[in-house]
Amino acid sequence: MPEESPSLKTPLYQSLRADQYFRQNQIKTIEAKTERVLLVYEANIWSQRPAIGEEDIQPFMDLLSNVPKGKNIDLMIQSPGGDIDAAEKIIYMCREIGAGFRTIIPEYAKSAATLIALGSDEVIMGISSEIGPIDAQLRGPGPGGALFQTSAQCFIDEFDKIKEEVEAKGKLSPAYYPLLDGINLGFIGMCRNLQKRSEKFAEKWLSKYMLKDKPEKAAGLAKDLCNVQKWLSHGVVIDADEAAKLEIKVKKLDKDDDLWKQIWLLQCSYGVLFRQKPISKIFESKTVSLAFA
Repeated sequence: MPEESPSLKTPLYQSLRADQYFRQNQIKTIEAKTERVLLVYEANIWSQRPAIGEEDIQPFMDLLSNVPKGKNIDLMIQSPGGDIDAAEKIIYMCREIGAGFRTIIPEYAKSAATLIALGSDEVIMGISSEIGPIDAQLRGPGPGGALFQTSAQCFIDEFDKIKEEVEAKGKLSPAYYPLLDGINLGFIGMCRNLQKRSEKFAEKWLSKYMLKDKPEKAAGLAKDLCNVQKWLSHGVVIDADEAAKLEIKVKKLDKDDDLWKQIWLLQCSYGVLFRQKPISKIFESKTVSLAFA
């Protein structure tokens, strides 16, 4: 929405939106320090609908609508991940408008949100920041019917293990009958494609931007971040130091750095908002504020 003239803001109107104005003034403060446009995509990770999805594209386009083409963009992102295709579309949109594109991770950007970070020029992190592995995930019913999430690679590995055992022994153990019931080769093929998609996504954007000076490293880093056997858990913390060791281009800010203090103040304001109101996501800039339940 266009920035409102102070003369049009009545006292009650301003009071009802005081938290929004505080955040947008904080965005302006950060922009003054970085001399870049700051966009914010914050998901409420405690909500039922925090994942990146196609429904994010319209509000994200709204964020970009007032950004002049050729400006440098910072995207502050908090997200547990989600749809890989929607994540890539967000990168395309930022790249189309911005001359440069950085990501700021004050706290939590996992899975597909990590992929967005890998598509930027540089990642700004601090003591509370984390990214994670990028192996493709599947959700489905587990024991007792409860939903669970597991890596697509786990299905591939277990299928291959059974296949190797059959080849070695010449027969299939009856113990595997219930495990294989309902699983077809198309499902295993889909798992392989999902893993390959995630790896190729990372390799493509890393070689084009973050690792453009050493593109030969992009494939290795992408493969490493997809390595289930290395990380064991999709939720494992990869902090700023670990990310730098992996050769992700990280700018680590000390907790007493003034820019980090301003970023963390803004991040805390979203945390308070999510604790007080039933909001699953908010898209914000100095001129736009779009919140969704």
